[in-house]
Amino acid sequence: MDDHKPEVVKEPDMAYGRYSYADYLTWNMDEVVELIKGRIFKKAAAAPRRIHQKVSGELFLRLGVFLKGKEKCQVYSAPFDVRFPKASKDDKQIFDVVQPDICVICDPAKLDDRGCLGAPDLIVEILSPGNSKTELKHKYELYESHGVREYWIIHAETQDLLIYTLENSRYVPSRLLTSGDVVESCVLLGFKLDLEEFFSDIK
Repeated sequence: MDDHKPEVVKEPDMAYGRYSYADYLTWNMDEVVELIKGRIFKKAAAAPRRIHQKVSGELFLRLGVFLKGKEKCQVYSAPFDVRFPKASKDDKQIFDVVQPDICVICDPAKLDDRGCLGAPDLIVEILSPGNSKTELKHKYELYESHGVREYWIIHAETQDLLIYTLENSRYVPSRLLTSGDVVESCVLLGFKLDLEEFFSDIK
């Protein structure tokens, strides 16, 4: 990447359908945006709902406590760029950049000053009314194809959780997990989440 800072562009042309991470770095937008296959997906302009923040903050805290003292794995919360390179790691050749609500990376070589370059081991997305089915479908395909080992989807409003675990390069879904279930991670061995206890303080 060039040493000089890229020229700042206020708004990209939304009609154009193939942007790279290099383009992404030049934007100065009020909304949070993500790139999937070079297409722009805007997140809600307003701040996430309070319950979304509560779920995210509490889960982030618990993961942080669990990982404390463990050498490799680190947990991050949005805003945090995760770039998925294909043939090249050059900014102009990266067309998938997302900001998961929470992600855990166990390979320190993937971390740099701008976030994560490559697939996290665990990604958590917390649904809100602003999530589109198209966005979720694209993210599922993106995470599966790039080898994200575990993908959690939490619905804060209905207090349930679905886990996709990567097996033989394909995601295998759990049943819908809800109050009364104790969730265990296949990636973070020993991490458990009692959903009834977890959601009891989130109102």
